[in-house]
Amino acid sequence: MIMRCGPVAKGGLRTMLMAGLALALMVLPDAPARAEPTASAPGAEVYFHSPSDGARVPQRFSVKIGLKEMGVAPAGVIKEFTGHHHILIDTDMVPLDQPIPSDYNHLHLGNGHTETVLTLPPGTHTLQLLLGDHQHIPHQPPVMSKKITIHVR
Repeated sequence: MIMRCGPVAKGGLRTMLMAGLALALMVLPDAPARAEPTASAPGAEVYFHSPSDGARVPQRFSVKIGLKEMGVAPAGVIKEFTGHHHILIDTDMVPLDQPIPSDYNHLHLGNGHTETVLTLPPGTHTLQLLLGDHQHIPHQPPVMSKKITIHVR
């Protein structure tokens, strides 16, 4: 049986479209939940080879990073028990369930580097390391160093 309808009354088409949209939204599955956090390896540690806590350094100096029980991989690479380094400069720890910011205070070593050269103005500064996963989100549990203080001359 075929039903024919006459012209839709003014506003009727809008009402039908809205009802259809509401019905579709009720049937669609919920948006996927955020992916599970990336696990760190048991006993994983990140630390500074140099500089050491309390060191006096020139304005331009090398930072060398050590990592135990995990590997280093560039950002974007998904491989179990790997990540890439971030250096937090003169800042507090970031939220551990969100991507690590990328700015002057949050240096990303996203290419998988384990050392870099920093240039800081004279004065006292703090540095801390935080390992991030392929999406720059800290592992769970987080792999972070203790915060060190350096004196730039």
